[in-house]
Amino acid sequence: MSDQVVLEPQAPGEDVSGLASALRISVMRLSRRLRSERKSEGLTVSQLSVLGIIDREGPMSPTQLAAAERVQPPSMTRVVAVLEDLGLVHREPHPTDRRQCVLALTDRGRDLLVEDRNRRQAWLACQLNELLPAERDALCSAVPVIERLADS
Repeated sequence: MSDQVVLEPQAPGEDVSGLASALRISVMRLSRRLRSERKSEGLTVSQLSVLGIIDREGPMSPTQLAAAERVQPPSMTRVVAVLEDLGLVHREPHPTDRRQCVLALTDRGRDLLVEDRNRRQAWLACQLNELLPAERDALCSAVPVIERLADS
């Protein structure tokens, strides 16, 4: 017996708690499964997330990183210290404020991030190849909606 949840389309104004529950569980399970594909030198999810933010957004101050990760600055200071000790990020002068610094990826940090992304992407691509075309089309349609939810 499959543990797949089949949901009916929701009418406007209808209670969406069942959809919310099913989506939450599905997204969490997929996230957990993708995390299990990580083999990134024992880094935590937070540490990898910080590397990813710096890669996508460019060099950032520790304060900006804390805001992006929605954590307190002291927590970010600890994460950054580990990443610096491992040689994955380094400090550079702030482009406009001499009192501050920004954190940038080292070549080693970028290589680790690329390897991690490639491994997870390859796993997910294999899984997507197993889906029916209509299932892949449904996922294509859902991506912008999921992005909108993630950004809210």
